[in-house]
Amino acid sequence: MANTAIRVRLTQGASESDIGALKAWLEREQKLETHRNNGLLEIHERAGTEGGPGSPMGAGMEIVLVLIGAAAPKLFDEVFRQVKSGVHAWRENRRSVERGEPPEAEVEPESGGR
Repeated sequence: MANTAIRVRLTQGASESDIGALKAWLEREQKLETHRNNGLLEIHERAGTEGGPGSPMGAGMEIVLVLIGAAAPKLFDEVFRQVKSGVHAWRENRRSVERGEPPEAEVEPESGGR
């Protein structure tokens, strides 16, 4: 089955406000926003699927972007690149407006889709 979901997880000192800020940032990324407005993409926060001992505070939440409809497999690579670019831009912005290093981010296809 083709990939239809992307998982973004912040690590190393991420806070709940970081998760919310990154989600809002991704929602405003122009190409991602266009896909959302056309009903092809949903962006959700949810409890993380990984974690356990040693997980930093806040890393128990993740952002999931779900592609919807028949075109989803065709859009996946494009959206995946856009998400990676958006996460990179958010980290650079956070670095310039807040003290300290921003949390690291993992962007990966989610197995199993929706």
